[in-house]
Amino acid sequence: MTPFELIEPGSLNEALALLDPDDPAVRPIGGGTALMLMMKAGFYHPRRLISLRGFGVSGIDEAPDGALTIGAMVRLGELERSPMIRRAAPVIAETLVTHSNVRVRNVATMGGNLAHGDPHMDLPPVLIALGAEVLAASPSGTRRIAAQDFFTGYMETALAGGELITALRIPSQAGRRTTYMKVTARSADDWPALGIAVSVGGEPRITIGAATETAMRLPRAESALAAGASLRDVGQTAAAEAPVIADHHGSASYKRVLVGVYVERALRRVTAEAAA
Repeated sequence: MTPFELIEPGSLNEALALLDPDDPAVRPIGGGTALMLMMKAGFYHPRRLISLRGFGVSGIDEAPDGALTIGAMVRLGELERSPMIRRAAPVIAETLVTHSNVRVRNVATMGGNLAHGDPHMDLPPVLIALGAEVLAASPSGTRRIAAQDFFTGYMETALAGGELITALRIPSQAGRRTTYMKVTARSADDWPALGIAVSVGGEPRITIGAATETAMRLPRAESALAAGASLRDVGQTAAAEAPVIADHHGSASYKRVLVGVYVERALRRVTAEAAA
């Protein structure tokens, strides 16, 4: 790795002032699990890294109505083990059990996971299905970005160059059931070839990740489900709708078959849970 400067600001405002949206060699660092791999592989050569460890919000709070606020510096392992998460949004904890490995989960942060924008991450389709919002701060103020609008392309997000993620907000999931299923080529914690999240109990949400350039909802499949189509037909609608791409995990035609099968399976699981 080439030499770089590491700065540890003591406040959010100080960190925001250190960012340079016009200089791609200046970047924030949370847990650093993805960034350090990119640096070691020679894909990224920073001039300055701004550590968020000294001040980043790291709590998990539940509002009286059941909504959750998760600080950007909360580690994924904390979410996996949190009784609050397991009660209010259990699909997050269930998903994280097979997300990468325990060593990564004990270092990687929620904010970093989102900002990285990797379509093969497990959480993006889950968070979209939960109706989550990303809270971002900049020198000009704060804004909320719906999770379904946050992931804009391959390794791309809606964050501006001078913004930092401060927290994630998940609305109350009362009356809803959400599940996540993924397909891997090797072990259960391998990078997925496909990730499907389904949420029912109100407006249906069907989301896809890994097999597409970015995590996204499948509105035609959602409409078919809302109209009373059979679960098999909903799966086939999703397979036809999803803009799947080929990569080393499999061909586009193979992934399209997977989409149909796993959307149907996820729907069967979540409807069974809702009826229990």
